[in-house]
Amino acid sequence: MTATEHPVPPVRLPAVPTPRDRGAWDAWGDEPARLPTGARALVSALLPGRTHPVPRRARPALTPSRLADDDLAALATIVGPAHVTREDDARLWHLGGKSTPDLLRRRLDDPQTAPDAVASPAAHDEVAALLAVCARRGLAVVPFGGGTSVVGGVDPESGPHRAVIALELVRTAALLDLDETSLLATFGAGTTGPQAEELLGAHGYTIGHFPQSFAYASLGGYAATRSSGQASRGYGRFDDLVHALRVATPAGDLALGRAPAGAAGPDLRELFLGSEGAFGVLTEVTVRIRPVAAVTAYGAWSFPDFASGLAALREATQRGIRPTVLRLSDETETRVNAAMGGHLTRLSGCLAVATFEASGDGEAGAMRAALDAVFAGHGAKTRGEDPARSWERGRFASPALRDTLMDSGILAETLETAATWSDLPGLKTAVTGALTQSLTAAGTKPIVLCHISHVYPAGASLYFTVVAALTDDPLAQWSEAKDAASRAIGTAHGTITHHHAVGRDHRPYLEAEIGPLGVEILRAVKNVLDPTGIMNPGALVAPAEASAVPGSDA
Repeated sequence: MTATEHPVPPVRLPAVPTPRDRGAWDAWGDEPARLPTGARALVSALLPGRTHPVPRRARPALTPSRLADDDLAALATIVGPAHVTREDDARLWHLGGKSTPDLLRRRLDDPQTAPDAVASPAAHDEVAALLAVCARRGLAVVPFGGGTSVVGGVDPESGPHRAVIALELVRTAALLDLDETSLLATFGAGTTGPQAEELLGAHGYTIGHFPQSFAYASLGGYAATRSSGQASRGYGRFDDLVHALRVATPAGDLALGRAPAGAAGPDLRELFLGSEGAFGVLTEVTVRIRPVAAVTAYGAWSFPDFASGLAALREATQRGIRPTVLRLSDETETRVNAAMGGHLTRLSGCLAVATFEASGDGEAGAMRAALDAVFAGHGAKTRGEDPARSWERGRFASPALRDTLMDSGILAETLETAATWSDLPGLKTAVTGALTQSLTAAGTKPIVLCHISHVYPAGASLYFTVVAALTDDPLAQWSEAKDAASRAIGTAHGTITHHHAVGRDHRPYLEAEIGPLGVEILRAVKNVLDPTGIMNPGALVAPAEASAVPGSDA
C-alpha cells in the first residue's frame, strides 16, 4: 500500500503533542477488552471446577502521605504549587506498573501503597532542581513515564527514606529539535510513543519503535529499560536508536552522545540505557529517525514444527535478510491464536508472519521473495497476507485481555528471555517445563505459549505467555511460577530479561548473570551519581542501609 503524499509543514520547535492517554489506574487500557468467541471457549476449558475470579472494584483507600508541609512547599518553589500534590486523585495514578501481580494487588490490597506526593517538572532544569531538594531532604524519587513496567520498575518504594515522590514526566513531552540533515530528533523524555509518532509524522518521519506498551510508554522509559519494539528486525532495539541523552542526577548533569561514533573511552550512554531510574532521570532523548515507508508488504507461512521454523529464522537472519517484523509462534500459540480468532481449521504447525517496509513495491517484493526462498527450504507453506495483516491490526490489544480474564478467574501473564541459537531449544523446553510443573502443582492445568519476535545473527528472544485458572492465592501462585521459570532461565543459559528490564522483580536473579563483581560495579556507579540513594530505591540495585542515608531516623 503506497502512502498518500502530504505537504510537509515547516518545522517550528519546540512542538507540543496532543495530551496523552494514560489508561486506567487499575487496568492496562481505558475500557475492558471483549473476549473473542474462541477465548470464551478457552476460559471454559481452563475452569473445570471452582473458580476464583478477581473482579475490579471501587476506588480503594491509599496509604496516608508522609510528606511534611515544608517538603511540599520546597518542591512547589521549583515546579509551582499546581504541579506538586499530596492529593489522592494524583497519587492513585502512580501506584506502580502494569504487570499481572500489580493489577491483582490493585484489586486485592486495601489500603494501596501510594507515593507520598506527585511532582511534575516541565523540563531538565526543574528535574535537576527537584533532585537536589530531594537529596537534601532525604526524599526518595521514582521517575514515572508511562507507568507500563511489568517488573516492579516504578513501585512507590521509599527504601530507608522518610517519603517517596513520583516524578511525573508528562509535562516534558515535546519535540525539542529536528535535524533533517542528520536524521535525528530530540524529545523530552516524557513523550509517549504515539505522541512522538504524531510529532514526527507531521514532517514525514518515524522512529519505528512499536513495543506492545506503545500506547502508553514514554521515550525515556524505552531508553531506561532497553525496550525492544515489534519492528526490531527492521529498525533495531531502542538502545540502537539512541544517539544522545541528557541526564539529571543527584550528583550533577550529563550530556552524553556527540558524534555518530567515537573512541573517547567507554560509551557512558550505556550506563544510562537500562539504568531504570536508579542513577538519575533521563530528561531528553535524541533518536535516529527515518522517512515513513512508502510501501508495506505482508507475508505469512506455516512450518511443520517449531524446530523447522527456528532453523528458517536463523538462516534468514544470518543471511542478512531484513524484514521489518519477523515472528514465529510455536505450535501451542499458533493453535490458541487460531481458536481465539475462530479459525478452527488452521490448527497445525507453527505460524510465522512478517512485514516489509520499503520505498517501493519492487524493494518490498524482493525482500519477500528472499524470505520465501529460505522458508521453502525448511518446509514452509505460504499462507498469503491475511495472518500478518490480522496480527498487525491486533498487535497492541492483548495486554488488555488480562483485565477481562481476571474477572473470569483466569491468570494470564508473560515473561521473556533470549539466548544463542544453540541454546534456544533447550531454553524453551526448560522454561515451559518449569512453568507447567509449578502451576500444575498449584492445582491448575496451565497453557504455555511461546513465540520469537526479535532475532539476531547469534540468537533470538523467546516470549512466553502463560494462561491458567487463578487459585485462591493468585499472587503466591504466580510468584512461585515466575521464580521457577527464572531459575530455569539461568540454568539454561538465557538472560533474565531481553526487554522487560530488571526492576525489583528480576533483581534477585541478576547476580547469577553478571556476577558479584558486576553487581558491585552497578553499586559503585550508583554511589557516585546518587550518593544518598534516593533514586528509585530497590530497582536494579539493592537499596542502601538506612544508616547511610542523610536525614534518616537511623
